[in-house]
Amino acid sequence: MAFNRAKFSRSSGSSSSGSLLSKLPLWVLRFLQFVFAITVIGLYAQDLRAASKVHSYSDTKWGYAVAVGVIGAVSSLLLAWPRLSMWGWGWDLVVFILFTALFGLFGKMYIHEKPEGLADIKRMKNAVWIDLINMLLWFITAIYGMIMFFFFRGSKSLHTGRATV
Repeated sequence: MAFNRAKFSRSSGSSSSGSLLSKLPLWVLRFLQFVFAITVIGLYAQDLRAASKVHSYSDTKWGYAVAVGVIGAVSSLLLAWPRLSMWGWGWDLVVFILFTALFGLFGKMYIHEKPEGLADIKRMKNAVWIDLINMLLWFITAIYGMIMFFFFRGSKSLHTGRATV
């Protein structure tokens, strides 16, 4: 069964509420990506701050986690614009891979660890699951961006419906 592109193309007479409604799922996903990226920064930066207070070296794994969180937060804000999202699916894949590596790195360290009443271990176990949520959110937006890019590139312009975009 072939995919019918015409069935999913934009109509030239779309209303502003219809276009807003079509962008809402993307905005919700980008908002969730932003919130969870900020959460990652907060969860991992606590250990970097604690190491800085005692003048100890900070582990590069935690530095990587905070850097990935910052990249995810900034990217989610920039890619919330629907036109950038359609063209930014490659960047979504890059951020997905970064969060996949982060989940693998800390998952190996903390998933099977027994907290035994230690708050730091519990926090890190929770951080691993937040990493997984981030990874899945970035995967979803990458797939969404690919679909928008490959199936809606040849559609008609938004305002007049005459030009091929």
